[in-house]
Formats: sequence, structure tokens, C-alpha cells
Amino acid sequence: MTAKKILLLGKNGQLGWELQRALAPLGELIALDRHEGGDLGDADRLWATLKQQRPDVIVNAAAYTAVDKAESEPELAQRINAQGPGVLAEYAAGQNALLLHYSSDYVFDGSGEAPRGEDAPTGPLSVYGQSKLDGELAIRASGCAHLILRTSWVYAARGGNFAKTMLRLASEREQLKVIADQIGAPTGADLLADLSAHLLRATLARPELSGTYHAVAGGETSWHAYARHVIEFARARGTPIKVAPEQILAIPTSDYATPAQRPLNSRLSTAKLKKAFGLTLPHWQQGVERMLTEIL
Repeated sequence: MTAKKILLLGKNGQLGWELQRALAPLGELIALDRHEGGDLGDADRLWATLKQQRPDVIVNAAAYTAVDKAESEPELAQRINAQGPGVLAEYAAGQNALLLHYSSDYVFDGSGEAPRGEDAPTGPLSVYGQSKLDGELAIRASGCAHLILRTSWVYAARGGNFAKTMLRLASEREQLKVIADQIGAPTGADLLADLSAHLLRATLARPELSGTYHAVAGGETSWHAYARHVIEFARARGTPIKVAPEQILAIPTSDYATPAQRPLNSRLSTAKLKKAFGLTLPHWQQGVERMLTEIL
């Protein structure tokens, strides 16, 4: 594989930060944030950036991710999550470039208990979910070579995350209430970034691997069990924890009203990715404990 010019958008997000590390060995990496010409919400400037940089590979780690706020900002969510990726795809199709884009379990309705395959029927419950689905559809409609990675429950050591919030609350309060009927797999941005590099390298060599894949850590858990695991791991390492284990209470989603409806079942089957690329996806606890070791 000859060296490629790679354009990374969203360089300062949790995933973008890890991608700067993981993609560096693949070629010349140009990493931009939205103030540097990588704003998905500004189609004209985005197109100008693409024409100026002329990348062989585009990696889009930028997105509108404010799930609840999207309910009152549907046009902005649509512009960033659907129209922006459409511009990237149009460029990629015209220049024979490869586009890697990240999507979400929110494209599904979260019903049932089985892990969703890539071909399962979609049915977003929220404006955010619909915008992510529309982004996928725009990419496929362009005919460009692409990798769409659907993921869920992404976290990183850098920036805010669920584990840090739980640890802060556990040090301040004597009781916590955490949702127990949403099930998924916490997935590290570092794992996603490393997977991305492997998938890009393979797909550049074998274009027939182009397509949509589910990319999440192994296993499954609830937000409640996730919180307990984080707090007990920290307690065992001497972190001051005020809340007693039996005071981390399990509640249903219905007890915690939010503007956007969340899917209860965020399980994603990764069989297709593992078979196509010959990769192993480590258990979610492995990544979470590594992240906790870094921040504690």
C-alpha cells in the first residue's frame, strides 16, 4: 500500500484525539477541527477544504452529539450529521477517495433483546438518531467507497464521560439512582481508533470490504451495572467513595425523563466485522478498567 493523504475531521473530540495517534502510521495525516475548515455545518467551506487538501482518505470523527438538544435544533443536527457527510461522500465519489464515517446504535428503535446485525431494520426514536441514519443514507447513495462504523456508549480518558460523572457523584452522595433497563457495550475511543486504522488499511488493499459494520467492545451491561463496576474498581484502589454499594439503586428509564427517547436495547452484533477483518473485540470491562487506571 502506498502512502496516502488522510484528512481527519473532528480532531479534538474524544475519538478524533485517539485517531490522530492511530492513523499517523498510515500516511500523511491532516487533522482539522471545525474552526480550521472542517465544519460539517458549512457545506461551502467544507467543499473548499476538500478541494484544497485533495485527500485519498477522509475520516469523519466530527458530529452533532447533543442528543437531547437535537430535539429543539433539528435543522442543525441534520446539517452536521446528514448534509455534511453527504458533502464528504460526494467528494469521495468524484475523486475515488475512501470515506470512513461513524454512526450510532440510535439508528435502531432499541426493541427486543437480541444484538442487531448491520442489515436489521432501522427505526430511530429521536432527532439525533434520524440525523445519523440520514447521514448513512447520503453516504451510500453517493456510491463512494466507504466504511460506516456504528458504535455505542463511547468513552475516553480525555474529556468528560459517564465513569467520571459516577465517581464524582459517588464521592459526594450517599445514594445514586442509575438506569438499569438500557443495555449496551461501553466502547473506548482508543479501541475504535485502533479498529479504524486496521479497517482502513485492509479496505485500501481490498476495496470489496467497503460497507457498514458494527464496532463495539465485547460483552454487554446496563448503565447501573457499569456504574457499580466503576465505583467498586475505584473503591478497591483507595479512591474516597461515599456511597455504599447497596445504595447504588437501579431505576427504569421511565423514571428519568429526557427530551430525546433512548433505545433500551443498544446491543450490536460484531460478527460481520470480526469475520471480514479477522479481528478480536476485547470485553468492555478491559477497556473501562484501563481508562480508570489512567484517570484515578
